Amino acid sequence: MASAGGIQIPSRLPLLLTHEGVLLPGSTVRFSVDSPRNMQLVSQRLLKGTSLKSTIIGVIPNTRDPEQDSDSLPPLHQIGTAGIAVQVVGSNWPKPHYTLLITGLCRFRVSNVLKEGPFVLAEVLQLDKLEQYTTSTAEGVTAEDGELGELSQKFYQAAVQLLGMLDTSVPVVAKFRRLLDSLPRETLPDVVASMIRTSNKEKLQVLDAVSLEERFRKALPMLTRQIEGLKLLQKTRKMSPDTEKRVTDAGVFIPRRQFNLDEEEEDEDGDDTAALERKIHGASMPDAALRVCLKELKRLKKMPQSMPEYALTRNYLDLMVELPWSKSTKDCLDIRAARTLLDNDHYAMEKLKRRVLEYLAVRQLKTSLKVIVSRRTVRPTAKEGFASVGVSCLCSVSRRTYVGSMPGRIINGLKTVGVNNPVFLLDEVDKLGKSLQGDPAAALLEVLDPEQNHSFTDHYLNVAFDLSQVLFIATANTTATIPPALLDRMEVLQVPGYTQEEKLEIAHRHLIPNQLEQHGLTPQQLNIPQDTTQDVISRYTREAGVRSLERKIGAICRAVAVKVAEGDAAERWGCLEAPPEMPIVIDQVALKDILGPPLFDMEVSERLTLPGVALGLAWTPLGGEIMFVEASRMEGEGQLTLTGQLGDVMKESAHLAISWLRANAKTYQLTNLVGGPDPMEGTDIHLHFPAGAVTKDGPSAGVTIVTCLASLFSGRLVRSDVAMTGEITLRGLVLPVGGIKDKVLAAHRAGVKRVILPKRNEKDLEELPANVRADLDFVVAGNLDEVLNASFDGGFPGRSSVRSPPQLSSKL
Repeated sequence: MASAGGIQIPSRLPLLLTHEGVLLPGSTVRFSVDSPRNMQLVSQRLLKGTSLKSTIIGVIPNTRDPEQDSDSLPPLHQIGTAGIAVQVVGSNWPKPHYTLLITGLCRFRVSNVLKEGPFVLAEVLQLDKLEQYTTSTAEGVTAEDGELGELSQKFYQAAVQLLGMLDTSVPVVAKFRRLLDSLPRETLPDVVASMIRTSNKEKLQVLDAVSLEERFRKALPMLTRQIEGLKLLQKTRKMSPDTEKRVTDAGVFIPRRQFNLDEEEEDEDGDDTAALERKIHGASMPDAALRVCLKELKRLKKMPQSMPEYALTRNYLDLMVELPWSKSTKDCLDIRAARTLLDNDHYAMEKLKRRVLEYLAVRQLKTSLKVIVSRRTVRPTAKEGFASVGVSCLCSVSRRTYVGSMPGRIINGLKTVGVNNPVFLLDEVDKLGKSLQGDPAAALLEVLDPEQNHSFTDHYLNVAFDLSQVLFIATANTTATIPPALLDRMEVLQVPGYTQEEKLEIAHRHLIPNQLEQHGLTPQQLNIPQDTTQDVISRYTREAGVRSLERKIGAICRAVAVKVAEGDAAERWGCLEAPPEMPIVIDQVALKDILGPPLFDMEVSERLTLPGVALGLAWTPLGGEIMFVEASRMEGEGQLTLTGQLGDVMKESAHLAISWLRANAKTYQLTNLVGGPDPMEGTDIHLHFPAGAVTKDGPSAGVTIVTCLASLFSGRLVRSDVAMTGEITLRGLVLPVGGIKDKVLAAHRAGVKRVILPKRNEKDLEELPANVRADLDFVVAGNLDEVLNASFDGGFPGRSSVRSPPQLSSKL
């Protein structure tokens, strides 16, 4: 019905299109605004307006699916509600948006869209009298209005009956009573439909009911349904969860959820809050955590949704509910099955597999978990109850009250896996480093200590969480950069590089089948013989692991895939070119065509053709490497020049070597350029370590430097098949070094036949594979005399025999 006289709304209204709800005349609803058009409406109209008229806007329900929203203007719903914006709140978190509190004034019909941007402006026709919603009067529909009067009376009596069934001490119920007594009856359908809990679809039907009689007919069943539901609930004082579900499914709600609470500026999602409270009680969390959650929930109920802290508190409670406080998985402790699985999935690495089986055996006999395993360079197979994280942010360093704060990686990983006893992989733990976000190593001290981690406290949670049932496995390339206090809490398992035979077996067991599957090939299409694989291993890769080997096999598969695809196309289109014969066999010629010239040659013998060159062995995070040491001399003033990016330790080794050789020059017949007894007199020495771009340091190059300089001063060649490692003292003793297995495997890969090691490293030879021990000639040396005798053909001229320390006999 059109308005005749009285208060009028503007004939041109900016329109707010919303998916969130339906605004009815006489109701107050809070809307969140984040779409471009609606944001422009707020910023250009509401925030810049200077009069009451500028705060009146039209609210149109957007019935199009939100997931299919686009920049184009959707078909507008023809009936809307003019409303006045009584509050505008802006926020930039989690993204820019406004929150509007709008009170509905009256209905209108969209006559014509005047413009679509930057916000929608439309010409509208007012349909309701504005006074009936803004003036307290008892006038309105009377009994003389016939059928309309009967509907009005029936609706009013039902509203009074509903009011009598509710607790009037509740603020929203008291407000409902005031409105029922003060507003004209023609406004009751809109007001009651907005206050009782109904769906947006039902509210849209009431909005579209322009006729007052139709409006009463649409709203009366909603009111009746609420009354019947309350009668049903009064029969049962305490409902079981099943009963509550049946009542809810029937469209009936319990009394405390009976009304929308927008008018009181309370939480719009009361159902969600109640559900969250039930989840908190059902999460089986410790008493301390439960008390914190209930306290935060109490704050949440009193907090308007427009406050940024509302989302922070809600996210915190959701996380607390989702954490596996008491949920665990049953361990599979079948030792035989585990042994078979490890052997099938991982070739070699016997020490690591043995340690895993030991852990499972102990776990089977003793259920409590106080074992922490650390391992290097090996990744387990992902499975249920497994979490892998980096170490950049292991625990939150910001309190949850900070905007953008999040839980640490440990707590977040537990939330992801959903159990409190997972296997937790701390990847690359040697990359720990302090930053503005905190020190992860400090967090790990508490995480990895079985005496402390039963009460691990993340800064975001600020309550203790039990990590004592978590199995932590750390990986690292080197232990040198791990803080000593952290390393002390770990059991270290060294995983050295693979031998060439192990790489060959791994390639044909795992790498080649995996790459064939990834490239859509079958063994009937591609055949890589073992000789070809051996060439790839020795001439195209030089590494401790098999990553480069897998990439080279992938390159072969891609080249063959092209041939197979071309052959299929030729056969399909009947080309003259015949498809290749299957399987395509990769021989040495095909290997060179695909991968190019070999990257590595056995160059050891070619480099040792002049005096002043020796071959050492070095350890790197990627495995062992061979390392050449070169020396030259020229006329000068006895200066020593060192090049090749050397660290302080290797520089000191070079000075030690010079001092020892000068002290023993007469014994070993070492001379300078003119035959003088002091090798450094009138002579400058240049000592160089090739691959100068690579930083080198470590206590293992002393014997190599001595051998290199002894070759230079004597004019004799070092044997071309000898490599060595060891540190020296000023008295000529050879000290033990680490990484023996990696270094020996590097020598074996390079084709070396003799390896000189410190005598105290002889025990490390037991870790070498039998075939490597059989291929190499090992010389263990306790002093530099033995090193020099083993490095040169026919020995090195010097003392005929090494003096043994005097034997002392007891006189007791």
